Amino acid sequence: MAAADDTRHRLIEAATSVFAEDGVFAASLVEITRRAGQRNRGAVHYHFGSRESLLVAVLHQHVPFLAAREGELLAAARTTPADDLGSVLEAIVRPAVELAETGPSGRQYLVIVGQLVEEFDRLDEAVAAELAATGGYAVYELLEQRMPPLDDALHNERLALITGFILRSVADRARASERTEPGRAQLPTERFVRNLVTMAAGMATAPPVDE
Repeated sequence: MAAADDTRHRLIEAATSVFAEDGVFAASLVEITRRAGQRNRGAVHYHFGSRESLLVAVLHQHVPFLAAREGELLAAARTTPADDLGSVLEAIVRPAVELAETGPSGRQYLVIVGQLVEEFDRLDEAVAAELAATGGYAVYELLEQRMPPLDDALHNERLALITGFILRSVADRARASERTEPGRAQLPTERFVRNLVTMAAGMATAPPVDE
C-alpha cells in the first residue's frame, strides 16, 4: 500500500472511532489526526479536503455490503403481502446485525449512521448521497407504504424512533460482546434478529395517539 493510501486508511479508521464516540458534528479533527498517528495537524484537510469528505469516506467503507444485503432482503419483502411489516423490517435489522458482528468498526458505523439519520435535514449533499447509496431509502419507502395510516407528525416520529431503536439495540449488543467483564446474557443471533423485528413491528403498528 502506498504511503498516501496508508495514511488515508489510518485516518478513516480513526475517524470511524472518534465520530462514533464523540459525535459526527462535535468530533475533533485534531483528535482524529492524533489517533491516526499523524504529526501534521492538517492531515485530514490534506487528504480529504473537509470533514464532510472524510465522513463520506467513512460511510463508503460498508456501502457495498449494505446495498447488496438490503437489496436482497428488500426484493424478498416485496414478494410478501402488503400488510407484512416483518419482512421489511428484517431488511433493516438483519444487515445491521451482520455488520455489527464483523467487529468494532461495524458497530461504530451503525452508531454514526444513527446520528446522521437523526440529523438528516442538516446533512451535506455528498454525505446524504452516500447514506442513500446503502439502499436503506428504498427499504423505508416500502415500510412507509405498509405502516398503518398516521398523521405526518406521528408517522415521522415513529420512523425516527424505530430507526434509533434498531440501530442502538444492535450496536449495544455488539458492544456487550466486546466486554471482558460478565454482563447480561445475550440472545443467539437469529433469535435476537427475530425478536428485534417483532418489537419494531409493534412500535410501527401501535394505536395512534391524539394530539
